[in-house]
Amino acid sequence: MSVDEPVITCPRRFEEENLVNKWLAEVAGFPLGETQVAREVPFMRSTETNKPAGKIDMIVAHVQGGNLRWHGLEIQAVYFSGRGMTSEFEALRDDTHEPPPYPSEVRRPDWRSSSAKRLMPQLEIKAPTLRRWGAKLAVAVDRPFFNAVGGTSDRPSQDINEGDIIWLVTRLERAAAGIWRLAQDHWEVLTLEDSNKRLQAAETVSREHFELALVSRLRPL
Repeated sequence: MSVDEPVITCPRRFEEENLVNKWLAEVAGFPLGETQVAREVPFMRSTETNKPAGKIDMIVAHVQGGNLRWHGLEIQAVYFSGRGMTSEFEALRDDTHEPPPYPSEVRRPDWRSSSAKRLMPQLEIKAPTLRRWGAKLAVAVDRPFFNAVGGTSDRPSQDINEGDIIWLVTRLERAAAGIWRLAQDHWEVLTLEDSNKRLQAAETVSREHFELALVSRLRPL
């Protein structure tokens, strides 16, 4: 990732111009004029209360006659680590100058929390069921996120029958008047297993290394 490349930390950013939904429709071969979208469709329900206990962010569908075809779409921005945003909103509220005030706290993208801790469990829960139903699960991320989990494959596949996860990788590009716009960057298809390997991006340390770290942290009870 370039030091000056913007990173998307708000999932609403992916809704710009309906770009991601249209992109998935094109990948799936759905005519844009006949494509329909549903938001936050219940996918799981509680065995105790029978109420929704999990949802798919978006469904992109095409209905022709009595034939319904659809794919799910999960949107994943990167979380940040550091202090909360309250101080920034307070500064914006009180500031009357251009440009907006510089951030008052140091924050950084937290790729680990966003990928292995957040996104991977979502894929593991949803993708196998969608696979049984004959649908795919698409994931929209930005280029810095995708680069952080391995980047473009050496031989990327764009055959949606070769995998379970359609990765839609966007980027922010500078447009007129210095405004950043969401744009398509790259898409490829991976299996659930290969996607999880990317998102995990870690392996268990040896017992020796673990116990060396443990001893250095032990303190009297």
